[in-house]
Amino acid sequence: MRARASRRALAAPLVVAGLLALGLGACSSDGGPSQSAGADAPTTTAAEKADGASAGGELSLLTYNVAGLPVEISKEHPDVNIPLISPMLNDYDVVITQEDFDWWKPGGLADGLDFNQYHERLRADATHKYRSEVHPGPEAVDLAADRLELLQLGDGLGVLSRLPISGNTRVPWTRCNGGFDGGASDCLAMKGFSLTRLELADGVTVDLYDLHGEAGGGPEDQALQVADYEQLAAYIGAQSEGHAVILGGDTNLHTDPPGPDAHEDSANGADLAIWQTFLKATGLTDSCAATDCGEPGRIDKVAFRSGAGVDLEATAHEFHGDTFVDAAGEDLSDHEPLEVRFRWTPA
Repeated sequence: MRARASRRALAAPLVVAGLLALGLGACSSDGGPSQSAGADAPTTTAAEKADGASAGGELSLLTYNVAGLPVEISKEHPDVNIPLISPMLNDYDVVITQEDFDWWKPGGLADGLDFNQYHERLRADATHKYRSEVHPGPEAVDLAADRLELLQLGDGLGVLSRLPISGNTRVPWTRCNGGFDGGASDCLAMKGFSLTRLELADGVTVDLYDLHGEAGGGPEDQALQVADYEQLAAYIGAQSEGHAVILGGDTNLHTDPPGPDAHEDSANGADLAIWQTFLKATGLTDSCAATDCGEPGRIDKVAFRSGAGVDLEATAHEFHGDTFVDAAGEDLSDHEPLEVRFRWTPA
């Protein structure tokens, strides 16, 4: 059912052009603060099998780019599809999302649209007790001053969890490319990554990273991706030294070239080189490689490492394109959600 819209008129050419640019540049398609608690949730796999820190347990994680751009520019019908996605998230212990926008510029192009309700609708039927709070805005993150003029949206990153979480530090990429006139329009949002600490059991924690990478297919976009993953690796080195880490999201790295919207250089493995360099610098393992998943080129990825008293093992890696569909069998997003299952034991 289409929700009643309280949207501003879109007839003005600037507004239409701006929103169109925002939609085109969100990503490449591929088939801190205290935490708020939601409704009480039923006990799940992680809670059932984590019988204290000495026993270890299992954990299911879903990463999903929910295509939460305004319906006026989106081809994915988010006003209809996001409410359908919401209850489907309950099968997973931890959910990290991208394009789940919960901040927009006051008086900006997205202000006053029905789009402003998408974040709440995505969480409306989710029963996860622990939830990341809304983006605090550009004043609360380290955003370069020269990016404020083009900025329209937050980072679109969110966390839902059955297990306790603490902190939700959000870090925008240092630089971006593209506004209303091309370059994948990445500068219209505060794309970057977030860090949340996930408590598996008493005294057993994992640093959970959610990310959305630079999009676009030009040489400048490629150079920015190199810089972005260097920035992320340096941050992990400084903030998560010795810690166990789970990292996931929409990397926008086509590591099995060629692919749709891939950079020109991806044909000679440039995106793959970025990802491999990042994994080596951080000591992370791609969950696809760990499970011999057979789909290494997909841009939605999860990587992990053990540390700080906990050993992590990826036991399953599966895209759920067959379940996250509407009644007609159509995908609910331009990305298929990726589930990775972990077994953890105390080190």
